[in-house]
Amino acid sequence: MDVTATEAKNRLGQVLEQAQREPVFIEKSGRRHSVVLSVEQYDKLLGAQRRKKGEADPGQVFYEKYKDWVDMQNEHCEKYGVFGDEWRAW
Repeated sequence: MDVTATEAKNRLGQVLEQAQREPVFIEKSGRRHSVVLSVEQYDKLLGAQRRKKGEADPGQVFYEKYKDWVDMQNEHCEKYGVFGDEWRAW
């Protein structure tokens, strides 16, 4: 889908909804200027780019580096629950 920058500004909600289904190209001065993507589409592109460059997933890198600590925290939460979980907003 292609829209002008003015149309995108005036119908932002519709553009965002359409972007959940397909990329929306925004034109400025008669040329494609930008693209609106869903988060899922963006994550797929970013993941493909990282794999192409040989970069690891940042979440996986963090987990591998702090695996023992993460596992210990998960065990603690399973045993005792999450701190403050019983608290409610006023």
